[in-house]
Amino acid sequence: MELLTLTNLRPGKGARKKKKRVGRGIGSGHGKTSTRGQKGQHARNHVVAGFEGGQTPLHRRLPKLRGKGKGAMPIGLTRKVYGIVNLNQLNLLPAGTVVTSEELRTRGIVKGRHDGLRVLGFGDISVALTVRAQHFSATAKEKIEAAGGTAEIIVGNGAVTEASEA
Repeated sequence: MELLTLTNLRPGKGARKKKKRVGRGIGSGHGKTSTRGQKGQHARNHVVAGFEGGQTPLHRRLPKLRGKGKGAMPIGLTRKVYGIVNLNQLNLLPAGTVVTSEELRTRGIVKGRHDGLRVLGFGDISVALTVRAQHFSATAKEKIEAAGGTAEIIVGNGAVTEASEA
């Protein structure tokens, strides 16, 4: 077997495909109609990009979303959607409960799929709860601590940080 050097490098078998040159005479096999057949839409010009055969194309079926910014499209790979809960909803839970998004979903307080939980300070809270969420408003945190509870922030990997004892 021959030693491989820069002078005898060759592409692998079938790695390089010969370009199809059309319209260069009948001897080429791609002359006259240049592989486009006889007559019709495809023989004359290209089909418009996005054309779906008469069906309303996707780009016309979707809303325009003018002035909505870059994250305006429905939930995608980068956009996060948080479940929102107010303090008056947490007031219904028994004292000493560890409140997580899963707990709230099982109790029917937060519905649907979401990437985390946001606790907002609307209403009052009178029971001591341990609330674990991705975000707390300043008033929500104050009211939870004033009621004798704990507000724990969950970071991206699921670890609990910034635990504030009342």
